[in-house]
This record gives sequence, C-alpha cells and structure tokens, in this order.
Amino acid sequence: MLEATPRMRNDATEAELRAENEELRQRLRDHEALLGAHHGRHRARPSAGVLWLLALLTAAAVTAAFFFGYLPQAKRQSMLVSATSDQGRVVPIVNVAIVKVSSSTSELVLPGNIEPVAEAPILARASGYVKARYSDIGDRVTQGHVLAELEAPELGHQVGQARSVIDQAASSLEQANANLQQARANAKLYQTTAERYRNLVGRGAVSRQDADNYAAQYEAQQATVLALEKAVNVAKSAVGGANQNLARLIELQAYQQVKAPFAGVITTRNVDVGALVNEGSTLLFRIAQTDRLRTYVNVPQADANSIRVGMKANIMLADVARQAFTGTVTRTANSLDPASRTLLAEVQVDNRTGLLMPGMYAQVNFETARSRPPMIVPGEALLIRADGPKVARVMPDHTVHFQHVQLGRDYGESVEVVSGIEPGDQVVINPGDRIQEGVTVNPAPISEGPRPGAKKK
Repeated sequence: MLEATPRMRNDATEAELRAENEELRQRLRDHEALLGAHHGRHRARPSAGVLWLLALLTAAAVTAAFFFGYLPQAKRQSMLVSATSDQGRVVPIVNVAIVKVSSSTSELVLPGNIEPVAEAPILARASGYVKARYSDIGDRVTQGHVLAELEAPELGHQVGQARSVIDQAASSLEQANANLQQARANAKLYQTTAERYRNLVGRGAVSRQDADNYAAQYEAQQATVLALEKAVNVAKSAVGGANQNLARLIELQAYQQVKAPFAGVITTRNVDVGALVNEGSTLLFRIAQTDRLRTYVNVPQADANSIRVGMKANIMLADVARQAFTGTVTRTANSLDPASRTLLAEVQVDNRTGLLMPGMYAQVNFETARSRPPMIVPGEALLIRADGPKVARVMPDHTVHFQHVQLGRDYGESVEVVSGIEPGDQVVINPGDRIQEGVTVNPAPISEGPRPGAKKK
C-alpha cells in the first residue's frame, strides 16, 4: 500500500502528458490541413514563427515525458533490483545466551515423612479390669504420669499365697539347721569315743573290734553332717525363691498403675473403664515423644556421597509455605538399598513449638557443595536429536556449530551441562529451521536471571 500511491501518481502524470501530446498533434494536423487548404489558393510556405512554435511544443512534450515518465519508472526498477540483492546478503540476528558456571552449592529436595524420635505402645503387665482411666488422646503427659489403674483381686491372693510359702520355707530352713546342729554334736561325740577306744586298744583294755565300731560310727556321722548341710542349703534356696516370687507379685501389683515411660503425647487410647485386659497382649495406649521429630529420606546414589552426619537441612511443608524448619542429619545407613539404590538418612528437627506433627509429609532441602560445578544453559537452547542432545553454539567467526553435550540436572527453565561446552560460549535460544550447520549469524546476547542453586539474599 505504501508503493501504490506514487505509482498511481506517475501513471496519472503520463496519461496527462499523452493527452497533451495528442492535443498538440491534433492541433498540428489541423494546422497542416488549414495550410493545405490555403496552399492551393496562395501557393505559399508556412512562416518561420509557426515552425519554431511547433518545434518548441514537440521538445517540451518529449522532455516532460522523459522526466515524469521514464525516469521514475527506471528509478523504481533500480530500487527493486537493489532491495532484492540486499535481501540475499542479510545476516540473520539470533538471540544467544552466555554459558555460565552453575552455583558451587547444589540444592537437593527429597520427600520424607515426619516421625517421632521415640514412640512406644503401652500394654498391660497385669491381668484385670480397668478401674480408672486418667488420660486420653492428645493429652501431654510427663514421665511416670499415671495413665490408668487396673483392678486384679487374684493378684492379691497370689501375694498372700507367696507370703505363706515364704513362711513355710523359713520353717523348713530352721528345722534343717536344727538337724544339722544335732548331727554335728553326735559327730563330735563319736569322734571323742573313737579316740578313747583307740588309746585303750594300745593298752589292751578293750578289744580292737569295739574301737573299729566307734571309728565307723564317727565316719557315718560325718556323712550325716554333710547331708544335713546340703539340706540347709536347699532350704535357704527355697526361702530365696519364695522371696523372689513374692517380689515379682508385688511388682505386678505396682503394674496395676499404668504409667507413662517418657514425656510425650498420647496418640492412641484403646480401652475404657471396665474393660478386661490381659497381661502382655492388650494395647492400652500409644505414646509419642514430639518435642523432637525425625524425618527419614532416601538419597539417590548420585548424591549419596554429599550427605554427611551433622550437615544442616531445611524441612518445608506445603501447608506452611513461608516457614522452613532447620534440622540436622543425625545418622545415615552408610550403605545403599540394593532395590532402590538409595541411602537412608535421618534428619532430626526441634519441635518444642509444636508446629510439626508426626505423620506429616514434608520436603527436605539439602544444600550440598560441589567441587566441580557444571555449566548451566537455558532449557530453550537444548536440542534433542536422535544421536543425543545438542546445542547450537556460535563460534568466534559467528558461524553456527551443533555441539553434542552431556546433561546433568534439569531445573525446567535451565539445564546443567556436564561436558561439551565451556564458560563464555554462546548458544542460540530457540534455533529455528533456518539455523543450519555453518550458517553465519549475528548473535544478540539476552539477559538471564539468577543461576539455579544460588542462594537468594
């Protein structure tokens, strides 16, 4: 539309010139006809003034046709040929990004479940009925706090029976001691008699047979003493066993009061007053220590060597987007799971504020240092081909070369490149079909945001 207006004006000028020429020619023919009519009568030639007038009119018409017709058309034709030639020689302008080194620290975000550091089920240690219940779910209790009280009459009868057994064992022990004392006295008497008869045998006052009999009786009495000493030891053991049984029953009576093993929160309550509980099988409560929580995460093999005990980690929740909780890696498995090729790590976090609850889903953010940070390029500069990923690299002579690269982490808007390019290289953003191998381009660098992994101030 911009070129149509001058062309229309030139065409109008040419038409006017043609009309003027035609009018001049018509006047010339009319004038010749008039001269021819008078020629027969006067037989005279045209005057010099008329001829000069005709010549001037003809020259003016030709000059006007040359300046207003031919010259504009020739100029337009020359401009069209020049524009076509320049278009064939234009170098395309492409947007390029400068290859940079990624941050020396890398962020590793892994999912995890928050769990209490200590959690224990509380079962009944004595059989009976629930006499009273003093705690329910959600109650915060201290160590030794009485949660419930059981009623077990049979246990009281067993305690009384154990006391009777102790009395009986004590009586048996006293009797065994009395028998032992008597046996020892008899042994001493037999010893004295045997020594006397042995002296009398030497004088010939008694027979050797009598002396031998008393010596044998002494030896038999010594055996009796040994046997009674064993019986005394058995009686002592019986007394000790009866006392231990009584102590066990008394301790079971103490278990009629169900107490909290540590300070925490009651997360489960399964019984109420009047319920029958069995020793060692009925779950009464479940208590969890929530002042300090832990989160287990599975670290991929590629990042396993960067996780160390004592390093810090940020725990983030989807429900609390603006607040991060700082935790510490307390322990790792120091071996990979052969099924998932991951390292199990435990991150503990202080929860004295009570904002975190066991069972929550969280994301754990680790900041790991890298000795050899890779390159970083925009994701729009990456080309995925059948022979592998490439980037369109602008060489120093402004020609394009499609370079094979080895990729690292993908951050979405940007991608890490492990090898293939160097810092300071220029790569084309969104290379189209016109960007081919070896084509000359005019690079135009674009501004970029902060590098992935860099800490925000």
